Amino acid sequence: MRTFRHVHIPAGLALVLALAAAGCGRAEDQGAGAVLPDPVGRWAVESLTTGGRTLHAPEAARLEFGENQVKGNYGCNGFTATASFAGTSAVTVTPGASTTMACADMEFETAFAKLFTGRLAIDRGPDRLTLKTADGSTIAMTSAPPATPDAPLTAVEWTVQSLISGTSVSSLPAGAAGTARFTIAADLSVSGTLGCNRFSAQVTRDGDRLTFGPLTTTRMACDGPAGEVEAKLTELFASGPLVSGIEGRRLTLTAADGKGLIAEAPSDVE
Repeated sequence: MRTFRHVHIPAGLALVLALAAAGCGRAEDQGAGAVLPDPVGRWAVESLTTGGRTLHAPEAARLEFGENQVKGNYGCNGFTATASFAGTSAVTVTPGASTTMACADMEFETAFAKLFTGRLAIDRGPDRLTLKTADGSTIAMTSAPPATPDAPLTAVEWTVQSLISGTSVSSLPAGAAGTARFTIAADLSVSGTLGCNRFSAQVTRDGDRLTFGPLTTTRMACDGPAGEVEAKLTELFASGPLVSGIEGRRLTLTAADGKGLIAEAPSDVE
């Protein structure tokens, strides 16, 4: 049977070995605990740093990275882009379409759009992502909460926020904001106001396509911004099937010619 001889280790060497072992253990623990996020996913934008200034983001500013595409919101206007990742260290962004509404914080919107293009370095931290431009400007983000559940189409009062014309989206003219509203009931009857006159109609539904029947309206003479909105909505509802889409509290109705509307549900809708 083999026997093992006791080996004497000097005290100084023993201390060195003990510290080294402890250091290795900490490095492994830190490595195991530091789970860095995948850039693909939903991100809430917190701030921009550019030109020596920090601009704090509106609540709606966000990005959602897919494998090769991006959609998001500059704070008011929505946008799309394509994305080409170089692993998790960089992404090259090519801007696509965006809405063109007049917004309260256009300084932030303009700066965000200017920074979010071209090759951007990616700096990852727990639940955080920072995109860096070549000149050192940054877009700081944190993990976004789960998406807001989509509002139901029916039994909700939708308030028209903007009008679509092809690839452009414009907010309602001054003096017409909040004047156009409608509710689609469970039986697909619809009622509301076009901006000036009240109206009712019956809707037929085929998948995501809604077709409005003839409108019955009151007959007040309407002019100014509310009258302009009314004329455009009357034409839209009579144009045939409208493709509908709901994302969160936002409803989009779009005709075959590219014209349409964007309406919003109240914030307390579940």
